[in-house]
Amino acid sequence: MGIAGSLMVIAISWWLAFFMMLPVGVRSQLEEGNVVPGTEPSAPAAPKLARKAVLAFVIAIVIWAALFSVIEFRLIALDDIPLPSGLQWD
Repeated sequence: MGIAGSLMVIAISWWLAFFMMLPVGVRSQLEEGNVVPGTEPSAPAAPKLARKAVLAFVIAIVIWAALFSVIEFRLIALDDIPLPSGLQWD
């Protein structure tokens, strides 16, 4: 796997992990009992986005490492996966 492929796997994995973690542990302003005037009561009180972004990056690196190991060290026989005619594994 090259640098471009690695960066794409990390970027896609990061976005997926980040969006999956957004609703986890979030309490609304209404639940906290502290609604800021002019905002929606269902708006998050403390979304903790920085912590979720870092955790998403850690998850993305783990996913990349697993995929990199499978591809580089041929842990799974890729020849067993059918490909359309004209394509082949490197």
